[in-house]
Amino acid sequence: MSTRRLGIIMNGVTGRMGTNQHLVRSIVAIRAAGGVTLPNGDRVMPAPVLIGRNAEKVEALARQYGIERWSTDLNKALDNPDDELFFDAATTAMRPLLLEQAIDKGKHVYCEKPIADTYEKALKAAKAAKAKKIKNGVVQDKLFLPGLRKIAMLRDAGFFGRMLAVRGEFGYWVIEGDWGPTPQRPSWNYRKNDGGGIILDMLCHWRYVLDNLFGKVKAVSCLGATHIPKRVDESGKVYDADADDAAYATFELEGGVVAHINSSWCVRVRRDDLVTFQVDGVLGSAVAGLTKCWTQSRVNMPRPIWNPDVPQTMNFFSQWEEVPDTIAYDNGFKVQWEDFIRHVVAGTPWKFDLVEGVKGVQLAELGLKSWVERRWLDVPEVKL
Repeated sequence: MSTRRLGIIMNGVTGRMGTNQHLVRSIVAIRAAGGVTLPNGDRVMPAPVLIGRNAEKVEALARQYGIERWSTDLNKALDNPDDELFFDAATTAMRPLLLEQAIDKGKHVYCEKPIADTYEKALKAAKAAKAKKIKNGVVQDKLFLPGLRKIAMLRDAGFFGRMLAVRGEFGYWVIEGDWGPTPQRPSWNYRKNDGGGIILDMLCHWRYVLDNLFGKVKAVSCLGATHIPKRVDESGKVYDADADDAAYATFELEGGVVAHINSSWCVRVRRDDLVTFQVDGVLGSAVAGLTKCWTQSRVNMPRPIWNPDVPQTMNFFSQWEEVPDTIAYDNGFKVQWEDFIRHVVAGTPWKFDLVEGVKGVQLAELGLKSWVERRWLDVPEVKL
């Protein structure tokens, strides 16, 4: 058994998601475990170089997690032939240009989504990767959540029978910044010119969740809203929050399944988790959050009766059975990193390429167009 090095240029890891999920819980954790095991028993050890614009921040991050290499010079990092893979978790608006620079240098690329702020830019990046014949991938993290993995298990076991509908609720209240606590999300998320907006952000997620779990998306109807028009930025200044902060979208899926997902940064949570999906089928239903999943089949379903004249006596939450953890669920970002590293080094199968990222941006763009034009829009097949 041998161990080989994989040099990874990690851009944008000083942000919350880049630090927590991609650096600490993925790459640092993989290194601590001795690398990624390949099908032949060999191992791959990630050798990251951290890239950021703020030298003080990126140096402190590297020191904290025992990473030897860091830099503020992305161009120099891309010129290093010893680093084969480029990863980006910085802002959406900059991502297409960065991907194209890395692809032009012959690097394999892996990135957060959305992969671009427009469908045209996303398609251009995917075409460039195909032309260069480099390995490429996009993070599709929610498919690796324990809750949705349990939904997939139920589907594959035939639990639902014929699937009818999917209902999703995502979001929480993002603090405006004009009182007390600081906002949980950066201010660029609420400015159009900086690539902000919940439709661009979340419909990219819902595309791969729907396509892979419930049926390919055929059409979309979306209503967006900017419920909070003024927010306070990191420096304490009031700014115009002109990007959408809520989206109410309905999707027509293959097989006759109807999906409706509410996404909002202006909602106070009274449900099982920050994101929940209810799947209803003829034979049974399931509700999943980030980690837990509950089921109810038609053979043990209660028989509620509508009577507005008396208080409700049924405890509906108690009528569901929790799906047990039959396996150990690792961090979803880490699992996908490991799969992509195997793909890069050993050529193992991989389906979440930049074309899948293009599909997400396509659906987001159609959602925005549907909002403006106030109508249903078909979702055409993506062709490079």
